[in-house]
Amino acid sequence: MHQHCHGQISVMESQRKSSGEDSSGERGSLHTWKGYSCSVTPERVLLSRPVLQAALGTRHGVLLVEGGQVYSFGEFRWKQSQVSEVGPLKPVLESALSGQCVVAVAAGSFHSGAVTEDGGVHMWGENSFGQCGLSSLTVVPNPTPVAVLDPDTSPPHTIRVLELTCGEQHSLALSAQHEVWAWGSGCQLGLVTTIFPVWKPQKVEHLAGRHVLQVACGAFHSLALVRCLPPQEARRPLPDKCGQCNQLLYTMTDKEDHVIISDSHYCPLGVELLADGEARLEPGRSPPLRLQSSPSEPLSSHTSASAPGLHPSITDHTDYERRRTVAQNGEILTTRDSDMRDAAGTDSDRTVGGAGSQNSPYPDDQAVKEYLNKLSDTSLAEETAKMTIAGASFQPPADSLDLLTSDLLPGVMPVTTSSALNSLVSSCASAVAERVVSTCEALSLKKRINCHYPGVGGVAGAPGGVPGGFPGGPAEERVRLEESMQGKKSCSTGDIREEEAEGLSRRLSLPGLLSQVSPRLLRRASRPRVRVVPLTPVGGLPEAGELLPSLQTEVWSWGRGEEGQLGHGDNLPRLQPLCIKCLSSKEVVLVAAGAHHSLALTAQSQVFSWGSNSSGQLGHMACPTTIPRLAKLSEGIRVWDVGAGAQHTLLLADGDCYQPILYYSGQQVREAAQDAPQDQTEGYSYTQQPVLLPFCMNLGYVSGVFAGGQSCVALADRNVTGFIASLHELAAAERKFYCKLSSVKNHILRPLLDLESLGTALGPASTVLLQSLARCYSRLCHLTGQHSALLTANLRRRREVKSLVMLEHASIFLDTYNEYCCSVGNFLVMGGFQALAKPSLDFFGKCPELLQRLAESSEENIPLSDLLVALFYLPMRHLHEYGRLLLKLGTCFEVSSVDYQKLQDCCSKFEALALHLKRRRKEAEYTYHFWKSFPGKMTDSLRKPPRRLICESSNKALTLQNSGRFSVNWFILFNDALVHAQFSTHHVFPLATLWVEPIPEENTDLYGLKVISPEETFTLLACSSMEKAKWLRSINQAVDQAMSGAGQSGSGAGQRAEPPISRTASYTFYKDSRLKEATYEGRWLAGKPNGRGMVKWLDGRIYTGTFKNGLEDGFGDYVMPSKTLNLNDHYQGHWKEGKMHGIGTYKYATGELYEGSFQDNMRHGHGMLRSGTLNSSSPSVFIGQWVHDKKTGYGVFDDITRGEKYMGMWQDDQRQGTGVIVTQFGLYYEGAFNNNKMQGTGVLLSEDNTTYEGEFSEDWTLNGKGVLTMANGDYFEGTFTGEWGSGLKVSGSFFKPNLYDSDGDKGRAVKLGRLAVRPEEKWRAVFEECWMRLGCEAPGQGENQRAWENIAVALTTSSRQHRDCPEMNLSQSHNRTLESLEFNPQQHVGPVTMEKYDRIRHYLIKACDTPLHPLGRLMETLVAVYRMTYVGVGANRRLLLQAVNEIMSYLARIFQLVRFLFPDLPEEGGVIPEPSSDPQDKKDSNCADTQLESPKPGRVVSSSSLLLPVLLPRLYPPLFTLYALEKEREDDVYWECVLRLNKQPDMALLAFLGVQHKFWPVSVPVLGERTEVVSSTKDACFASATETLQQISTTFTPSDKLQVIQLTFEEITKEVVSSLEDSFLWSMDDLFPVFLYVVLRARIRNLGSEVSLIEDLMDPCVQHGEHGIMFTTLKACYYQIQHEKTT
Repeated sequence: MHQHCHGQISVMESQRKSSGEDSSGERGSLHTWKGYSCSVTPERVLLSRPVLQAALGTRHGVLLVEGGQVYSFGEFRWKQSQVSEVGPLKPVLESALSGQCVVAVAAGSFHSGAVTEDGGVHMWGENSFGQCGLSSLTVVPNPTPVAVLDPDTSPPHTIRVLELTCGEQHSLALSAQHEVWAWGSGCQLGLVTTIFPVWKPQKVEHLAGRHVLQVACGAFHSLALVRCLPPQEARRPLPDKCGQCNQLLYTMTDKEDHVIISDSHYCPLGVELLADGEARLEPGRSPPLRLQSSPSEPLSSHTSASAPGLHPSITDHTDYERRRTVAQNGEILTTRDSDMRDAAGTDSDRTVGGAGSQNSPYPDDQAVKEYLNKLSDTSLAEETAKMTIAGASFQPPADSLDLLTSDLLPGVMPVTTSSALNSLVSSCASAVAERVVSTCEALSLKKRINCHYPGVGGVAGAPGGVPGGFPGGPAEERVRLEESMQGKKSCSTGDIREEEAEGLSRRLSLPGLLSQVSPRLLRRASRPRVRVVPLTPVGGLPEAGELLPSLQTEVWSWGRGEEGQLGHGDNLPRLQPLCIKCLSSKEVVLVAAGAHHSLALTAQSQVFSWGSNSSGQLGHMACPTTIPRLAKLSEGIRVWDVGAGAQHTLLLADGDCYQPILYYSGQQVREAAQDAPQDQTEGYSYTQQPVLLPFCMNLGYVSGVFAGGQSCVALADRNVTGFIASLHELAAAERKFYCKLSSVKNHILRPLLDLESLGTALGPASTVLLQSLARCYSRLCHLTGQHSALLTANLRRRREVKSLVMLEHASIFLDTYNEYCCSVGNFLVMGGFQALAKPSLDFFGKCPELLQRLAESSEENIPLSDLLVALFYLPMRHLHEYGRLLLKLGTCFEVSSVDYQKLQDCCSKFEALALHLKRRRKEAEYTYHFWKSFPGKMTDSLRKPPRRLICESSNKALTLQNSGRFSVNWFILFNDALVHAQFSTHHVFPLATLWVEPIPEENTDLYGLKVISPEETFTLLACSSMEKAKWLRSINQAVDQAMSGAGQSGSGAGQRAEPPISRTASYTFYKDSRLKEATYEGRWLAGKPNGRGMVKWLDGRIYTGTFKNGLEDGFGDYVMPSKTLNLNDHYQGHWKEGKMHGIGTYKYATGELYEGSFQDNMRHGHGMLRSGTLNSSSPSVFIGQWVHDKKTGYGVFDDITRGEKYMGMWQDDQRQGTGVIVTQFGLYYEGAFNNNKMQGTGVLLSEDNTTYEGEFSEDWTLNGKGVLTMANGDYFEGTFTGEWGSGLKVSGSFFKPNLYDSDGDKGRAVKLGRLAVRPEEKWRAVFEECWMRLGCEAPGQGENQRAWENIAVALTTSSRQHRDCPEMNLSQSHNRTLESLEFNPQQHVGPVTMEKYDRIRHYLIKACDTPLHPLGRLMETLVAVYRMTYVGVGANRRLLLQAVNEIMSYLARIFQLVRFLFPDLPEEGGVIPEPSSDPQDKKDSNCADTQLESPKPGRVVSSSSLLLPVLLPRLYPPLFTLYALEKEREDDVYWECVLRLNKQPDMALLAFLGVQHKFWPVSVPVLGERTEVVSSTKDACFASATETLQQISTTFTPSDKLQVIQLTFEEITKEVVSSLEDSFLWSMDDLFPVFLYVVLRARIRNLGSEVSLIEDLMDPCVQHGEHGIMFTTLKACYYQIQHEKTT
């Protein structure tokens, strides 16, 4: 009991070394004494190590020293063998704990406890009530572990304990989860049980789910400090019945025209249901006396089972109400002794009226009747007499609540949550209120009210922080009261409003039983209300998080209450924890419990005390002592630690200097009395208020006090290097500052915000600014409070630099101050303080001493507005204080140490901010005076809260060049804009897009500045070079700060000379024709958009991409809403000088999609247009050349609906010139087109080879001369008319050729392709674009060097673009390819060698692999167009020839590009000589093998050998399909034969094919073993050769396929040679049958197609070599198989 835990062990050794304190005697020295007489001198307890914490019981004490050891002293009745008493000066070590590192100790009346580092608990001492948590022992002689186990988990896991506290018969532990565990005996455990003792620690379920910060034990009661629930948790609807005893919490009686509402319900279990979310009193709001005006309330029931929440009746502004503040739980707090004596004279004096102490919770009918008679009685004189204090008719017992709350005082309604408050109810409620009020008014109760007017903090709404009310005594108080009486809302209303703003208001809806609502009241009800800012930031600062302690706390108490030590306003016990409502808003940071009294220490350094006051231990004389009241200390004494003993209280406080002082209140212990404590009369006396202990200054710097029994203990440090003193000074300064801020908040800010006239005096804009100022102020105030609480806690715990939050997290403080300074500046600039002066004057009166005192102003007759400005700028001074104290701390360390560096850095941050904010204040004042000096419409339109004036040219210092004689030009420079004002107009140039440069003065006498804005450029002339320099510097600095974001705490002068010419900014154009009213956001360069940016037009168009010199240039994304459809056109691609130019993709709102080249916003160059989707009305795809948005040149059009594909020439979107059409029904046409129709000469073939050659006039319509040939060779010649397929009219001759006239037959076969577009004419645009990319105007014309530069640029820009766009991410291999392309293989000029040729070949393979390289892009496009042409309907066998020729043309044209890039490469058919040396020769022949060509004495250069390996694999599928279609019939015949012959076993087939016996294999390898070939063996002979030949289908290029054939021959030879076993040469007669066998067994499905493909695309130089002969053999086999007859 009587102690509080002080957390972790500090690591003081390191600290001590760094700050130079070596001797252990300097830290943590312990001093002990009893009583407070002048002769008392504390004795110092000598221990080898610093004491970290002490705990005192009734007759013993426990000490925790550094290193985690525990010592005891005093009487130990529980030790059997050893000494049972040890003097306090010679503590003994508790050896049972050696080896444990203890972090906290606790002492109960006769038992002790310790908490170890790992959260374990050890207890020892008296255990007869189970208080040590060990069953079956009445005493525990030595520290013994106690298991705190959670039974809800399985297996039960151990709870880690942070803190322990002990009473007389019980112990409490605080777990790491911030829950409370209890054991021992009595209702003070808070457990739901009747069986005592409780041996095993159990969780106090009633506090489960809440965050408990600290616990304390009195002899028979317990206290817990709990963090408030966040507001949203508190919003759940409240119950209307008691959860324990099921009685109604609210009762309502309707009598005639009165409704009597009561919320007083006492639940015997003491369980609080309305615990959270009640309307709370603000910090320091002293609740005054409240009059009992409703006898229907139970009189003995104010146990605060639910303190009513408060809500003002909106309408009630009667005189009485204005003078009354609301109290809770019926507490009465008074100001001065004189008031006290008035109130506390006698019991009867204190009873205003009440019912007898009957057991029933409700008054009898008689009482109610009497009360109502009184209300309606007219003879008020009698009533006055009856209601006077002396004549009170009811006399409650003294220990029941003396002063009772009235729930019918005007404006006070007990409230619960209800979704809507209907206005009738509120006005009715006020009608009732008004009746009561009228009675009270007539009773002329003013005197009594004045007497009990709240005064602990001076005014209602004062903090508890200024004891003694206002300076200047009662007279001033009276003036202040009278001021507030006149027409002011009561402060409580403001209070409650503020609660409402926090979203916690609750209302009780009354049923519509009320009558007599006066019109006057209804009028009042409709009066508008100003919404008020909550002054207590809910939840604190977001970023402060867990760094700073919470100030939003509640105190909960439970246990025995006969001395009032629970603080609920009565003397009843509570079996379960219950919140002490009136402390909920007091920011309690520490609780302590004496034997029968309790203490709560607030962040504002005040002490609330309640409970037994037998020796004056509460520090005040007020009665009753059952509710918390402030201990009485003279002004300026700030308490920051407390200890509570059996009948005394010890306070540790700040006085005038920052060395702590000690106060004592309670029992005096005289030397004589120490021997005979029973002698109650002589030995004890009574302190009326805390007494200063004179010896405290000799102890050094006290860091903590402890009390227990009759003893006191102080822990002190000596100040060696000044470190301790500086820490104390820092904490004391912060506490003082917080008290200061709080008193300004409560005395000035809150009353001002509550003023009714505020809204009208300030106007809406300034009201918002004032509210914002109030918000920032309370945030700063809250942060300071949290910080002061943390510094204080660290003084008690670990006194070291590491614990300073402001070092690591200075930004929290800097940002809060910055924000606050901004809000004050904004309010000042808008004339807010001037406007506030009038309401303040009404409020503070003509003599604003209070304001002057708080603003620390000594001047006489200073205007009120200036006082307010000074007051609100006061907090900025504290930054210097921070700087000074951090510097002072720094001097305690070595300059080289890390700590010194941190302190130094932090100090400079605070100093820099202080200077910066000082400058900001000057700017704000200068700006305010400017607005005041130049009133008018124009300046009003420019006046904005964040805007600050830098300089202006009203002194004619700056003029506009070339302005007229009579024109007026006034330039005003603000922190965000330059304003040019003329007679009636003004123009604002935002600074972010303003560039200014001096004009050189060499040749002229003009001092000019050139000012560039996005749409205007003008020259300003200064009157002197000095003026010019001033303006130049000012504008540049302003621009720089505007860009860096309101210029953070850097100094303006020290910044760079001029802002960057390139910057990021946003701007809306106002006159540029193209961009008018569009907003641009992005990079700028000298007044023009340049770099990445985005433009938004008002009509919805948006461009996002790069700009150059004010125009779109580079890659960009453009969205344009369509006028008719509800969709957008969307272009993504390249731009040049504001127009679409280059490659891009355009998605039309209609659903069309164009991908390809643009020029001047038009489709121009090669591109593909897809119209419609496959299931839409008319899907089609066009790929080809565009000129000025129209199809012109060669293109392929796939009309998917009609199943036709056109490949030919176009002009102006129409088919014009030669072309080919194929249809899905197998029709083929080639010939002339005109005006989009088949017109002129053409050839038409149908699927069955029926052919027409002649004139056409329309699509598929014959008209004119021609020849029609049937499939069997018969033909017509003559004139034809009619549409193909629907009957033709013919006039002409019919020929049936002679069967034997074979020549004639041959002459009739039509040669296709003559009337089609020539291959080299196709896709010219694609190749031209590639040449353009290489920097050539026309193919082959340009510089090689420039081409290579262009390639390098293309690669780097593309890859950079891909890096910027994560969705276009490249694979790793792609990135490697790009890296390898960065070198130029064209290094050595000179003849191409084989090595160099290989290098070129490898380069081309890689270049064609990435679309970022011009060649790769060309390759990609060619593949796309080829597939578009020959896939789908285009897979028509008649197109085979054109498809092959197209590939040949590609090769020739790409080879031209390659030779342009590598000029030394020989032309087609040229030879590269082989190197002569032998090893080299070998290597190169290998290399040639891999290139799949037969080696030659020299290498022949050909486009096919160089480029086919790259091109053909990509074009292979459509090409091979055409071959398969063309060769279909022959392949079918061949395949039938293959299948038939393959049914035979090997020997039969070899014999059938005429293979000589000597070549027949005798044995073949099967699964690695040689097996004899027998007559039934199948598919075993020449198996390896067969497998090799099958690979021909998996290769692409002719050279690869020829290589496969060659390998097959080698395999055959190998097998034959192995069986003949001698040297051997083939003759063709021998070889052919064997090879024929292998071809049959290989079963290649489309062999005819393979053969044709090789033949068509084979490198001409190979035809006569070895490969050529082998290929001829294969071809012969194919024809042989087709014509094979089986016998």
